Amino acid sequence: MSGLIEPADLLVIVLALAVFIGCVNHLWIGMPPGVGMLLGSLLVSTMVILSDRVFHLHVMWWFRATLEAAHLPKVFLDGVLALLLFAGSLHVDMAELKRRRWTIVVLATASVILSTTVFSAGMWTIFSLTGAAVPLAWCFVLGAILSPTDAVALEGILQKEKMPNRMRAAIVGESLFNDGAGVVLFLLALGATQGQTLKLGHGVVIVALLREIAGGAALGLASGWLATLLIRRVHDSGLQLLISLTVVLCCYRLANLTEVSGPIAVVTAGLFMASHSSRWSMGEDARGTLIGFWSLLNQVLNTLLFLVIGLQLLGLYIREMDLLPIIFAVPLAVLSRLVSVACPLALSTEPLINKEQDVAVLTWAGLRGGISIALALTLPVGPWRVEILVITYAVVVFTMVAQGLTFSRFLRTVYRANKPIYKVIE
Repeated sequence: MSGLIEPADLLVIVLALAVFIGCVNHLWIGMPPGVGMLLGSLLVSTMVILSDRVFHLHVMWWFRATLEAAHLPKVFLDGVLALLLFAGSLHVDMAELKRRRWTIVVLATASVILSTTVFSAGMWTIFSLTGAAVPLAWCFVLGAILSPTDAVALEGILQKEKMPNRMRAAIVGESLFNDGAGVVLFLLALGATQGQTLKLGHGVVIVALLREIAGGAALGLASGWLATLLIRRVHDSGLQLLISLTVVLCCYRLANLTEVSGPIAVVTAGLFMASHSSRWSMGEDARGTLIGFWSLLNQVLNTLLFLVIGLQLLGLYIREMDLLPIIFAVPLAVLSRLVSVACPLALSTEPLINKEQDVAVLTWAGLRGGISIALALTLPVGPWRVEILVITYAVVVFTMVAQGLTFSRFLRTVYRANKPIYKVIE
């Protein structure tokens, strides 16, 4: 294994591992597909690391070099994320989304800022106490990386759970839209570490968020309108699918070039195209064709994403001094999520018991996933990159595994305690 393999060979290896892990989980274990794929890939990574240390096969070095050469984080941020977000937006209940629109807007903006602030301040204190002395600006980079929740990780879990429609819409809507705010904060914080002046008191963050969100939404509406117009005029299913795929990728790329939010652009386009409006609808046959195709593509990409997240363990250089901050970082991530949803919801007009339920469910639904890993891996080489990568990976794995596996039981516990109210909501 003296050289790197071709990209096609890497794809074959990843697909073979995905099939093997997926079949083992489906036939004998029965965990949620995403969690099972993540744990399986973590097991594979651990076995590779152990074999390298025991038998000195240099497999880990080869894997690390191959993963770095493949530029997977850039591929995810520049393409795969757009496809996954668009696929997820096609299944959203638009009526419920409209009813909860202000809650979703607050959760996708103010909550992201609040979560970033709480987690950053907490990690700066933890690093100082443990002797790492990571600068506050880099702690804000870490907070921004872990602020967005993962729409992909949540989708498979939510489809199987019975819960109030208002809460389902809030969770899905927030996770689809908060990626844009998270990326904006990440870029602003990263710029601050490189000498760019960040004047929080002069509304820089708010203006940047508004520009990204409004610009992304406008671009998404225009792209969705154009795609729907074309699909309504053609009656070839293959061409309809090609139109949707092209519009998604072009829309996302154009958003990056014009410095507006690509995630919000593709989500808005997807919501527009999935609309049942009598004036803009593309027709039930075309909608069924698109949803079927994008559901299958979403499942395949989702599976590969969780597998690659697990394999990225091979790229981490974990030192003993990095383990202590992890012990505090994981509960701090849950706490920052709790604060970021509790404060905005405290201002809503819903009954108190509903607020308590909403805060509890939204907190435990705050899974972090692919976008956090991808953002962390795009960090430039520097003195604090390792600490940020290790913390990011630990929080992502904990939330996806611990919270993902217990989310069903958590929901039943929350709503069983208030069964009469649950029935009224339903």
